[in-house]
Amino acid sequence: MDLKERNYIRDLARRKLELANTPYMQNLVKEWTAHNDLRGSRPMIHFEMGTVGDRGFHYECRCTSDDARHIEWVLGESMQNHFMVGDDRPVTGDFYVGYGSWMKLFDLNPSRTNTDGVGFHINAVIENLDSLDQIKPSPMGFDEGSLGRSQEYYGDILGDILDIRGGMGSIGISPTNNLVQLMTMENMFTEIYDNPDNFHEMMNRLTNDYITYMNELERRGTLLPCRGNNWGYMDSQETVGVSPAMFKEFFYPYYKRMSEKFGLLSYGCCEQVHAYWKDSLSKFENLRKILISPWCDEEYMGDQLRGSKVIYHRKPSPLDIGGTEYDLDEEGFREHIRTTMRAAKGCKLEITFRDTYTLKGNPGKPRSAVEIVREEIENTWSRQ
Repeated sequence: MDLKERNYIRDLARRKLELANTPYMQNLVKEWTAHNDLRGSRPMIHFEMGTVGDRGFHYECRCTSDDARHIEWVLGESMQNHFMVGDDRPVTGDFYVGYGSWMKLFDLNPSRTNTDGVGFHINAVIENLDSLDQIKPSPMGFDEGSLGRSQEYYGDILGDILDIRGGMGSIGISPTNNLVQLMTMENMFTEIYDNPDNFHEMMNRLTNDYITYMNELERRGTLLPCRGNNWGYMDSQETVGVSPAMFKEFFYPYYKRMSEKFGLLSYGCCEQVHAYWKDSLSKFENLRKILISPWCDEEYMGDQLRGSKVIYHRKPSPLDIGGTEYDLDEEGFREHIRTTMRAAKGCKLEITFRDTYTLKGNPGKPRSAVEIVREEIENTWSRQ
């Protein structure tokens, strides 16, 4: 990068540090820590921006060289929630770097045909489980020198402004998504029926490989502290078509084994967790958050989580903000949030907006939605 880009990035880092040092941001960090420790005084709010496709909503880089654009994006994106949404994502004075590592499940390459939109067609790499010839040990790679190189490189550019520290995000494991990407959902379901013993053995090998990968991270000293309030994450959206009994038999035991490597676990995305709660998901001993999607029975999950050590992690319907209209249906969304707050009475509540793919050209809708949530925390949640 040239001197002009370097100076621009350093100015951006100074703006990040200045914002991080405000009492407002420092208090947000404390509130998240208290919330995740079950000591919080209010529901926390987060809007995940990554899926939104509308131009003008995300940070737009000015630099042109690849190295400069990467650093600029990390810095700019870390402040974008504050400027565009006004949720509870804090801005901190850190710049995290980590180790490079990877695992390639069964040494197979997923294949899919993309469309012009967000959809795609999965081409089966595993057609069936008549044999286990394709279910090979998963290769792994660990670059143990990458942390030091990153600290030196980024430290030279930003180290006198931001805290260049080693860290990593949560380890996310979504085994059924891995399988569907390799064998399609139809094949995954039919092989449970046609080859149940081999399906169990495939799940056993998958589980062993993930545990080996996590053990190797730890053994090599490449398992770093999570960046802020993160921990292990798992989901199984692809099994919504199986019964609670089948989930308990073919999936949960393997999820349970992998989850035991985590200190705390956050579970779920779009699946109907209420269907699998009683016989399976409630048995996770380290579960701290479970995501209540728009397809969940909110009242049932509120009854199950009330007074527990598991956070009611609500995902509002993305159609309220995305949908087909330019304007937000404020009254409809307000009632949607009131329903959640009534259902989660007596629980620790967190609201995360996920899977919003379009704002229909209105970048102000997320901020309006967040403001409504804050109003209902005051008018509904605090008065229950």
